[in-house]
Amino acid sequence: MTSHVPATPSAKPLFSYRKYWAQRFGVAPFLPMSRQEMDLLGWDSCDVILVTGDAYIDHPSFGMAIIGRLLEAQGFRVGIISQPDWRDASDFRTLGKPNLFFGVTSGNMDSMVNRYTSDRRLRHNDSYTPGGEGGKRPDRAVIVYAQRCREAYPDAPILLGGIEASLRRIAHYDYWSDKVRRSILLDAKADLLIFGNAERALVEVAHRIASKGVHQDFSDIRGLAFAREATPQGWIEAQADDLDTPDEGRRRSSDEEASDRIVIRLPAYEQVKEDPESYARASRVLHRESNPGNARPMIQRHGDRELWLTAPPIPLTTPEMDAVYELPFARAPHPAYGEAKIPAWEMIRHSVTIMRGCFGGCSFCSITEHEGRIIQSRSEGSILKEIETIRDRGEGFTGIISDIGGPTANMYRMRCKDPQTEALCRRPSCVYPDICKNLDTSHDPLIQLYRKARALPGVKKVMVASGVRYDLAVKSPTYIRELVEHHVGGYLKIAPEHTESGPLSKMMKPGIGSYDRFKQLFDAAARAAKKDYFLIPYFIAAHPGTTDEDMMNLALWLKRNKYRADQVQTFLPSPMALSTAMYHTGFNPLRPVRRGASEEVDTIKGLRQRRLHKAFLRYHDPENWPVLREALKAMGRADLIGPGKHQLVPAWQPAGSGAAGEGRRLAGKKNPHAGKGKFLTKGVMHKTEPSRY
Repeated sequence: MTSHVPATPSAKPLFSYRKYWAQRFGVAPFLPMSRQEMDLLGWDSCDVILVTGDAYIDHPSFGMAIIGRLLEAQGFRVGIISQPDWRDASDFRTLGKPNLFFGVTSGNMDSMVNRYTSDRRLRHNDSYTPGGEGGKRPDRAVIVYAQRCREAYPDAPILLGGIEASLRRIAHYDYWSDKVRRSILLDAKADLLIFGNAERALVEVAHRIASKGVHQDFSDIRGLAFAREATPQGWIEAQADDLDTPDEGRRRSSDEEASDRIVIRLPAYEQVKEDPESYARASRVLHRESNPGNARPMIQRHGDRELWLTAPPIPLTTPEMDAVYELPFARAPHPAYGEAKIPAWEMIRHSVTIMRGCFGGCSFCSITEHEGRIIQSRSEGSILKEIETIRDRGEGFTGIISDIGGPTANMYRMRCKDPQTEALCRRPSCVYPDICKNLDTSHDPLIQLYRKARALPGVKKVMVASGVRYDLAVKSPTYIRELVEHHVGGYLKIAPEHTESGPLSKMMKPGIGSYDRFKQLFDAAARAAKKDYFLIPYFIAAHPGTTDEDMMNLALWLKRNKYRADQVQTFLPSPMALSTAMYHTGFNPLRPVRRGASEEVDTIKGLRQRRLHKAFLRYHDPENWPVLREALKAMGRADLIGPGKHQLVPAWQPAGSGAAGEGRRLAGKKNPHAGKGKFLTKGVMHKTEPSRY
């Protein structure tokens, strides 16, 4: 099958570098986490030491494993410091001083998202920790870990990477402190920050540091952030303020247009900290400069230093993706954890990643900002080979592949039909407000992959647990039939997020009509297959642009369709997302942000209103009836209070529930409406998945 080579500037092949001299030590069974393991490998030191907030699981679903094995394949000796005690520097000296650098990450999640709920409450569990135990990583883990690395070895270079560093690479709003913070690079006092998918940049940086040290010019490497004293000579600065003006093209000279030495100046940290409109403008420009085919470097002043961001990384080709996922992973947690269960590992151990990236561009989601919108797909052969490896080597494998997908289930091998159009495009989404006419939405390669995967000897079932992009799926009724007949169990999770046009337009999600069409096709396929399957829709409460009336209408839709959600999601403003810019500033960065002419967005910040929006999603819970009755009366919709099917909540209140029964229950009785982390769909209870933020 033809390799998908991205329509972007060329890049040096990932595995074409001359290997570092330490390749003679060979491949480690597990990357060492102790001096004893280093001794067994014959190492006197590590070239690179990776510090992570996750348990070390040597599997390609975990970022540190991919990065560690990739650097090992380049010839470097790589050690892992996993979930160190951050209260002093002792654990950071465990493996000695790295010859080249420390690589620091919070793990697979932003540490604040990992530790706190959308209501800023402390989570008591951590899926990436043995036993699921919470509290094994600090708040703002990247900053804290970098500080301890510096304390342990003051002259060791420090590189930041992973999603926490990636999403905090510029001045950003931090929901947990409710303020705009500096770039994490400066707060961590690190040497370099690698954003996005890190493979290309990290391999190049590692070889350069091995050759000439960390004090050199890295500005030609994509996907990096670093600090400078001033803009070097020869660069033409384009002000972010000018990029959305109607005469943008005429304002710049032809020499400037033709130059490849243009750098975009974002509003300074001090400016975005004090001026919400400047923050919204910076957010808009950052997202417009996200296509590797046309993105330009950016700079942002922080005090007396310039934060410099190079253009986004060039996506991996299919052969490169295959080679990365075929590195010699042990495909297991490090033996140091013994028999302890690690929830994230239990969930993904028999799953397969087939692609990266997402061109959906949902404004509340961090996938596009981190992985990019260009889909990077593995080859069919590589995927089937991994399934065979799981079958032959996977402990406890029962013949079920738990998931075959990626950030979405059904964007495999989809891309722009025209490489030149792809390289020039600045649209934040290929599917909003409508599916772009230049997008190839064929599901044929994915259908073929499904069929070959489930035909492998020893494979009983191949499940699709990743989110299905339903507006794409309706383009292929054959795909939906294939999904229903072979690749789902009793239910399929789907994410329309809302029913009303106001919030959907701010989320960059399709109208509820697309969901209705998908449901029709799904139900028809289930009937034809004689299977009793259901859809589980997900919704978000309190997203910017959502009114109380919007939530009321969503609740009425849920009741009409007999959906009862127990666990629901309240909008969580994750760093750098467009929705977060709306939440913080009250302006809409999806439209031009011009002084005095920016589109305003209603935001839901007060705890009382956020709880009301959440209560509408759980209209069936008697605990929420008092607040809903009060709100409906204030909205002039008391007609929705009563026992009728068309009404939302009854006028009566069960004893021991609501305000009168807060903090207590009737002795010996349970509230029959209270669930335990499940979702009631037409009388069937189903578990829900963790938050997608």
